[in-house]
Amino acid sequence: MALIKSVNGKTPKHGENCYFAENATVVGDVTMGDDCSVWFNAVIRGDVNSIKMGNKVNIQDGAVIHCTYQKASTTLGNNVSVGHNAMLHGCTIHDNVLVGMGAIVMDGCVVEENCLIAAGAVVLENTHIKSGSVYAGVPAKKVKELTPELFEGEVKRIANNYLMYSSWFK
Repeated sequence: MALIKSVNGKTPKHGENCYFAENATVVGDVTMGDDCSVWFNAVIRGDVNSIKMGNKVNIQDGAVIHCTYQKASTTLGNNVSVGHNAMLHGCTIHDNVLVGMGAIVMDGCVVEENCLIAAGAVVLENTHIKSGSVYAGVPAKKVKELTPELFEGEVKRIANNYLMYSSWFK
């Protein structure tokens, strides 16, 4: 059973049809919508500030979602996929975003809707990523526009697949 733990009187809350892997950790001021999944060794740590997640969000294996004390909460919109070993810290991610494997998104960043953050990208503090962008590299820079094919084939497909995968484990 996943570790779901209260901290400083704040207990994680989640919507319907959510999946938590046995060794996932969710603590503190965390609110999740419906159809979310938190995979093996993932950590969502709302101990020092709040973390809010929309519907159909998947936090893949080894990913870390955290925030900054008295400075930056973390918010994820709907249909957000956070790839294996990615780290989101004190940032805002809008709807329909794929954060690739091993990517890092730092405090104060805003990623508008319909974006892709490539695997291994490092999005530096206070970066504002406009809707429809693909960012890659260290530090992350815009490399192209998100095409309809890339949106359907990656962003949308992965969010839908993780909803299906979670049904296999329930």
